[in-house]
Amino acid sequence: MNSIAVVNYSSKKGSVEIREVPKPIIGEDDVLLEVANVGVCGSDLHQWTADHSWHVNYPVVLGHEFGGHIIEVGKRVKGWEEGARVVSETAAIINPTSPLSRQGLYNLDPDRKGFGYGVNGAMTKYVKVPARCLHVVPDNLPFEQACLTEPCSVAYSAVVMNSNIRPGDRVVVLGPGTIGILCAAMAQLCGADVALVGLPGDVKRLEIAKQYGFDTIIGDALPWATAADGLGADVIIDAAGVSATLKIAMDLVRPNGQITKVGWGPQPLNFSIDPLVQKNVRLQGSFSHNWPIWEKVLALLTSGKLDVKPIIGGVWTTSNWHEAFEQMHSGAVIKSVLKPD
Repeated sequence: MNSIAVVNYSSKKGSVEIREVPKPIIGEDDVLLEVANVGVCGSDLHQWTADHSWHVNYPVVLGHEFGGHIIEVGKRVKGWEEGARVVSETAAIINPTSPLSRQGLYNLDPDRKGFGYGVNGAMTKYVKVPARCLHVVPDNLPFEQACLTEPCSVAYSAVVMNSNIRPGDRVVVLGPGTIGILCAAMAQLCGADVALVGLPGDVKRLEIAKQYGFDTIIGDALPWATAADGLGADVIIDAAGVSATLKIAMDLVRPNGQITKVGWGPQPLNFSIDPLVQKNVRLQGSFSHNWPIWEKVLALLTSGKLDVKPIIGGVWTTSNWHEAFEQMHSGAVIKSVLKPD
């Protein structure tokens, strides 16, 4: 049985189209999910516009932010039954014996391949998922919100796990996309005073972000960062999709502060990073997430302490993927969500 899917078929710009794909055949340790909803990620847009910096196994079905119902269970799978409501982590392939995987840091395993670039993702009706990737979705959490567990986990990893934020800290988040807004929301949950910074073209996104109650700034954030004592913000979260924002982060951070970079940007820097040395600043990268982070995020979403409803700009069918991508790419919406036709 074939289903339609959103497929990225080459490295050329615009090489995404609807194609028919066969129903996956699962292995003994897998389940087959019938997809309920799948979020459109900025990385999906980057593969569409061909300005990404990671290897892609073409052709590949896009989509790594997804949830649905189990409709088939592999022979060796324990603890999961047909009909279960689940979301899936993104690490579709890992080396379970690598030193990092043995520490629970399989997200950093060099052999890791993710849905939507390394293996087929979920912008279709059915997706094959290793059972180790699954998490239960409570009945009171709708799938169009639950499918955003993944970007919420990216934000949790960057802000809670990889940044040292204390109540009362001043935190600047650069980039008002999905990850930036969720990072700002996470920093608020940590008790920080937060400002989200964007460009003039981000006005609509920043207006939506105001629903979370943090300050929003267009352009120069230095007055806000230095308002407390003139020294700068305690932590800068760089969630913008360009490399040049690291220079802005170095200007805004206080001596002995921290910059956490979670946004990808393949462009060369072309500026000195000596301020990191002069200010004694910690520069921290943050990539992906692991099992306990997903469980924490699902608890936050289920309790309502973290609300993703304000950033969901609409739900489109798979066949209308182009409109969903365009709406996000233009900044008209923050997050587009797809559902199978």
